[in-house]
This record gives sequence, structure tokens and C-alpha cells, in this order.
Amino acid sequence: MELEPEENEGTASPAGMLAARAKRARLQAGLSLRGLAEKLGYPHTYLSRVESGEQLPSVTLAEAMDDFYGMDGLIRDLLALAVALAAETPKWGHKVLEAEKRAARIQTFNSSVVPGLLQIESYTSALYTETMPGKDAENIALQVAKRAHRRAVLDSAKPPLYWAIMDESALRRPVGGPAVIAEQIRHILQVIESKSGVQVQVLPFASGVHPLLGGSLSLLTLQDGASFAYVESFASGVSLETPADVVELATLMDVARSKALDSEESVTVFREYLKEYENDD
Repeated sequence: MELEPEENEGTASPAGMLAARAKRARLQAGLSLRGLAEKLGYPHTYLSRVESGEQLPSVTLAEAMDDFYGMDGLIRDLLALAVALAAETPKWGHKVLEAEKRAARIQTFNSSVVPGLLQIESYTSALYTETMPGKDAENIALQVAKRAHRRAVLDSAKPPLYWAIMDESALRRPVGGPAVIAEQIRHILQVIESKSGVQVQVLPFASGVHPLLGGSLSLLTLQDGASFAYVESFASGVSLETPADVVELATLMDVARSKALDSEESVTVFREYLKEYENDD
């Protein structure tokens, strides 16, 4: 049985208020989820997750809901507040998140998943659901929204040069199932094709072992030329700034890059995996 909107009005968090307001507005408009989906042009399953609090809306959906319901920016404001009040980023990650906004160049390597700035929401949601046991849906939704907002750095007026290397294992691992990983690969291809400052390379299984197995490494160069490295593995991470440390880790990145496919070859691999997952879906 569908709950009345008042039953969720006591939810104190911005994310809970957003879900409740969205559902209340739809019911007052006399629309079913499928009816609203036809009006807004979004899947009814997506709208359902938003109204149940399982997923925060994208900025574009929030704006579409505000316009449709005449809410004068309320949904967008609640979304911004929910993201701002999301669960604390682990202290070891504060520096890198701040530096991403000021970086002139970001180089990153991921050994098992798609790099964060390239992830789509459905991929991130599936990833967090499996890797954050015991966390409730709202907490996961907030984490997904935080990562989605991080991606805005690549769409800024002056984006950094972004160079990502992905181990082939990130493509072989179907996070979220064939449909989600296929959508994720399509997004990567779209970013590569539309942004001249983005380069993504695949490090194939055929290249054998490399010095960055089992973790992730980011090298950030800021506008003033300062550089630092960020190493993350499982539930820990560390930022390193001394020239000796940065040079040592940059050398490891160079070795991994030397074993990776070039840009054109990498696109071919992306397309091969995309075809495979589309056939499985």
C-alpha cells in the first residue's frame, strides 16, 4: 500500500525531506510514477528510487521537478544541502578532494574499479551498496551524490587535464550487472570523445604485472606548480608531498603507463567490452 506523504514529513535529514516533498508533490498533482515519468522524460524506476530515498536526483532532474511542480528551486536546494551534509569524507581524503578543484592536471591509476571522476551514478551506487555493508540506503545515496558532484570538476570553465589509467580488471568486473557496466563504458567513451583534456588508457591483462597492483594512485599538479600524491587502498589512504615521495610514486605511474595501451587501442578495448555486455543484457 502506498504511504501517505505525511508519514515521511518527520524525516529530519535534507535527503529525507527531499524524498518526502517529491512524493507529496506528485500525489497532489494526481500523477502515478509512470505518469510523471512521461511528463519529465525520466524512467519511472529512477523516480521511484528518488521518492523512496534510495537515490538522490541528479541536478537536472531536481531542476525539472522544481519547474514542473512550481517549487521555486526547493528540490534543488534540498539536494545541495543533502550533498553538503553528507557523511564525512575520511580525513585522509580531504586534501585530494579540495585539490581536485584547484588542479591543473590530475593523473590517476585504478587497479580494480573505474576512476571516481569517470563513474556514473548507477555504477557508484552499485559499488557502494556492495562495499559498504551495514550502511542504510540514505547513507549510500549521499555518498553517491557526493561523488557525482565531484565529477563537475571536468565540466568546469577551466577543467584540469585529466589522464586516467584503468586496469583491465575494472572492465572485466561487471559492477551492477551487464546493463550498468555497459552504461558506464558508454559514458567513458562519450567523455573521451567530447573532452580534449581527458585521456583514458587501459592497462591490459596481457601486459602482466605492474607496480600498482592492488590500490589506486593519484598525482595532482596545482595551478601554482605544487604537486602531491595520494595513495588509497581499502579503508585507508595517505597524501604525500615531499619531492622524494612524489618522484618515487610518479615513477611507478610512468611504469604502469608504459604498459598501458595507447588511446586508440584503449577505445577499441572499451568498445569490445561494451559489445560483450550489451549482448549479455
